[in-house]
Amino acid sequence: MTTVSSSRARLGAVSLALSGILFVLYPLLRPFSNEASLQGAAAFASTAWILAHLLAVVGFIFVALGLLGLSSTLQHTAARRLASLALVLTWIGVGLILPYYGAEMFGLRALGQEALRQHSSALLSLVDTIRLGPGAIVFVLGLLLLAVGAILVAIAVWRSGTLSRWSGIPFALGFVLYLPQFFGTQPIRVAHGLLVALGCIWVAVSLVTGQNPRSQRLRRQTPESGKHMADKDAHQISV
Repeated sequence: MTTVSSSRARLGAVSLALSGILFVLYPLLRPFSNEASLQGAAAFASTAWILAHLLAVVGFIFVALGLLGLSSTLQHTAARRLASLALVLTWIGVGLILPYYGAEMFGLRALGQEALRQHSSALLSLVDTIRLGPGAIVFVLGLLLLAVGAILVAIAVWRSGTLSRWSGIPFALGFVLYLPQFFGTQPIRVAHGLLVALGCIWVAVSLVTGQNPRSQRLRRQTPESGKHMADKDAHQISV
């Protein structure tokens, strides 16, 4: 069981680290332009538009996988329930977020291509119809669930006693600010991506370097006068 937990922790760490990188690449590669003009249509129709949003989609998936590893790591700590709840909320949130990214990737791409074909920006008046329709409500709900899940992650990491306490703070802050950052310019969005990356990678490093909770409890419970017995128990556990 310890081996399985360690494997999940490592896979979770790799997933979180990769997601952090992808959340930086997303705003870096995403074309920013006047979306009411043919320049905006060209941006929608570009390969960079598809690639950037696809990286964001994979980033969200890796976050969900990463928190599975975190939850598994914290199952023998006082924070296990919080970690499990954070995992469930994050999975639901990501599930609600991804359809909106699909509309951004493929819906706006088709719109941009048609606007370029007609050489008219009139079709771009439909951009807000796509973005602000019923799908936006689902998207916002997903982001709110993701934010709550990230906050619970930070609390669980803080209470675990096995991971770096502060590692969960930038992670939570990054996802709490995920909705507001959409209203910023590209530099602001890139800076936000760096914040998310910091949080994801810090939690990932903490997962890899964190001590085994069971061994930590044994060390806390072992008095100095029983050092010989503690050494014997430790030897038995490691076999």
